[in-house]
Amino acid sequence: MLPFQSQRLHTDFWALRDVSFEVETGEMLSLIGPNGCGKSTLLQIVTGILQPTTGRVFTKGRIAALLELGAGFNPDFTGRENVLLNGEILGLSRAAIERALPSIEDFAEIGEFIHRPVKEYSSGMYVRLAFATAIHVDPEILVVDEALAVGDAAFANRCIRKFEELRDRNVTVLFVSHDLGLVKQLSDRAILLFNGQIAAQGRPTDIINRYIGLVLDKQAAKPRGKSAHPNRALRPTNQHGDGTSEVLNVSILNSVGQITTAFASGEVVTVRIRSRFNRPNVEPMVGILIRTRIGMEVYGTNTQIEGQQLGNFVPGDELEVDFRFQCWLTAQLYTLTVATQNADGSSQDWLDDVVTFEVIDFRPSTGVMNLKATVEWRVLR
Repeated sequence: MLPFQSQRLHTDFWALRDVSFEVETGEMLSLIGPNGCGKSTLLQIVTGILQPTTGRVFTKGRIAALLELGAGFNPDFTGRENVLLNGEILGLSRAAIERALPSIEDFAEIGEFIHRPVKEYSSGMYVRLAFATAIHVDPEILVVDEALAVGDAAFANRCIRKFEELRDRNVTVLFVSHDLGLVKQLSDRAILLFNGQIAAQGRPTDIINRYIGLVLDKQAAKPRGKSAHPNRALRPTNQHGDGTSEVLNVSILNSVGQITTAFASGEVVTVRIRSRFNRPNVEPMVGILIRTRIGMEVYGTNTQIEGQQLGNFVPGDELEVDFRFQCWLTAQLYTLTVATQNADGSSQDWLDDVVTFEVIDFRPSTGVMNLKATVEWRVLR
């Protein structure tokens, strides 16, 4: 008879490991990263739902959390009863919750369903009531996990305005979102989680660029490393690609062909991109992307979209592409991102925010686009 042998029947899996950060009072911090990287687990630890295997979490202030759909509400209770229950759990008096109820109902806009069991709610109605409750119980810390994804456009805009109001009230917000535009618009700082660890943290625009590059490199099965072109004069905020070609130079020319970084609104602008091929390639693409200084994407196009077939290239071939357009942007700072790509859209050489330029206009306007509106008016008697 063989003796019993000790054998491990499991392997350890760390959802999070060596994660350490601080969030200042009144700061809006976003967590981004691919599915399974530990974002939701981290929020559950912060809110006390899960206990960390090692380490500690310190929080100061009342926390209101809006995590996965279905958490925190009793499906058999009415909406009103769930609001009262959640408020009491957070330490509010019944009188304080009753005072907040009209504002909660107005924000949620679910009408008479406030008196119906929440198990009868649609996902949109549920999240509207849950979010309205979380923001109206006077939290000092608000934790939100991708809850706005099920809301409609009007509700999302209302939530964004509420987030801005919370910032003015110095409420600390920690949220997870796959909406990178929302992260850019709302966050003071962002953290990129990858494989349960912090891969990067800093300005939202820079971290999002790093995230996109990381995802594209992973899809191409190419490990990230230092820039493939360390001696190149261009200094983008982030660079990735398979190296089939490399961008040698990027310039923006005004209407008389001079290289400059300041343009009048409406002026004809030319973006010139010069690249060199390191490997043979068939039908590559060259593209541009214009962003505001806070990272909002304004306009993008590429040679394929514009109906230009570039043909075949061999190592050593150089390609120069001009994008020409009227710059009807409003007066502010913008950045230019450029890329050379394979026919399937994967990157050969992608350079984020490689050039910064300014649009000047003496007419005041809001937004990012001057649509040159005309006005007609008449008196009706």
